[in-house]
Amino acid sequence: MTTDALQSGRFVAGMPQLCPTGLSENWLLKECGHQHWLALARRQGRARPDFRDAGGRKAYAAFTAVRVRHARLDRVAENDRLRVVSRCLPVGRSQHFGLHELQGRDGTHAQVEMLSTFVRRERTGDNRSVVRAAVPATAAAPEADVEQAALAACALQLAERGRALRSGQWQPDFGPESERGAPLREFRFQPCPHNDFNGADLLYFASFQAIVDRAEGAWFGTTALPRLAERELAFYGNVNVGESLTVLLRGVQESPDGLSHWCELRRAGDGARLADVLTRKRRAPVAGAGLSA
Repeated sequence: MTTDALQSGRFVAGMPQLCPTGLSENWLLKECGHQHWLALARRQGRARPDFRDAGGRKAYAAFTAVRVRHARLDRVAENDRLRVVSRCLPVGRSQHFGLHELQGRDGTHAQVEMLSTFVRRERTGDNRSVVRAAVPATAAAPEADVEQAALAACALQLAERGRALRSGQWQPDFGPESERGAPLREFRFQPCPHNDFNGADLLYFASFQAIVDRAEGAWFGTTALPRLAERELAFYGNVNVGESLTVLLRGVQESPDGLSHWCELRRAGDGARLADVLTRKRRAPVAGAGLSA
């Protein structure tokens, strides 16, 4: 196998990894993002992930699209042993695709697809000035094989979905009211610099997921928590510390079996669109359902 494969250290599910519905999706995204970051350094032959553009300016890997598929995070319980196996390959100029599999004792609990590009700031301290950065490769990519071809096809699909969503060429089907007009509901959120921003002073990609879950709880309640099935995030921009976000509900499908919704995140100050987040969740079966006296 010529595709870079990076197997993370083994984890034991404890309080940092768990939530009331099993494994924390937010923890999983952060761990996969970290493994993706390390895989980029490994692919370029670097001892640590310290990237610079051609002009010597600091560059970071920013995610442009993330998709969680085949999620069965509710199968993870306390003290379960887990590992994240990551594969990463370049898919264009300064872009990389990563496929991360969460594996447990009884198989795969989730697949996380991640598409990243290198970015830098044009103005120090201003996240509104983030632009793409050209980072020279320091190691030649291996020859293509069957596995790389499959990963490249997956990366292309994820990138095309993100472009179509951003341009409005793809209208997700989340009920008859799904549209870019007046939102069904709104949720205002002020990110916390100590919890929602990362070490690069950017609003962390995993925080977008957490913000949408907060909006979901405010809109639909938290008495019967649904379980994640799929999540797709397309990222377009960022915010500075001190700025607020508005989450707009663009479409929703709710039933006894599940909850699905399409949310759009915008910067509160100028209304700039920062991300679209598509979510599909399953509802846990009610205890005793289907039984008769």
